[in-house]
Amino acid sequence: MLLDLARRIHPDIEAVFIDTGLEYPEVRDFVKSIENVRWLKPEMNFKKVIERYGYPLISKEVSRDISVARNKPEGKTAQKFIRGSDYHKKYGDAWLLEKWIPLRDSNIPISNRCCDIMKKRPARKYDKQSGKAPIIATMAYESRLRKKEWLTNGCNAFDKNNPSSQPMSFWTEQDVLQYIRQFNIPYASVYGDIVEDENGKLYTTLCDRTGCVFCGFGCHLEKPENRFQRLKKTHPKLWEYCMKPISEGGLGMKEILEYINVKIE
Repeated sequence: MLLDLARRIHPDIEAVFIDTGLEYPEVRDFVKSIENVRWLKPEMNFKKVIERYGYPLISKEVSRDISVARNKPEGKTAQKFIRGSDYHKKYGDAWLLEKWIPLRDSNIPISNRCCDIMKKRPARKYDKQSGKAPIIATMAYESRLRKKEWLTNGCNAFDKNNPSSQPMSFWTEQDVLQYIRQFNIPYASVYGDIVEDENGKLYTTLCDRTGCVFCGFGCHLEKPENRFQRLKKTHPKLWEYCMKPISEGGLGMKEILEYINVKIE
């Protein structure tokens, strides 16, 4: 949808797609149908990332803080897990990570490095080589971190070390679906149809979000049917690869998801 907005003003603007290998096949096929798209690839695949750094679980903030607290158990970040710490006294319960202590103390490798390695690095490399700055479709409602970034930098973060524009920051999911319906914008078939419920709320009949197929961020908050239950129905081979132990050539996510009480089938 962002590309449609941009090309209404600049018809020849180049689109960039980072082929991480984590997209649904339908998304890759859809991108192939679009003209003037630059395809980029990360230097490391997802399996190598999780083997070296750890799995993306809960959220970018929590996975980062668990990783940092493990490395520096006496550091400032470790205080986020301690009720009554100086950090807790200053910021209150909303930012307390006490409930994630069992995950922090588990032997599950956890990190927030995946997005940086597989998406941001190839994008920044291309920005540097091309001399261009990105226009990105991230929205503030999607996460606390994105909301914070928007409140700090606004829609156009031109003064950052890596300048970018996020013109859709104040949009919501309903805005996006309404725009797509109103202007009949093509989209990947993995989302299904856009329909309206009895209260006038729009939703997609298949996937509501795609992103990275195997990402664990936010999956613990999803009500049945969650992304992994849905993946087993729609793409059973991808689901099997995801759940199969690393020793058998898979990603080894079955036991990890079960540990954080995420149903997988």
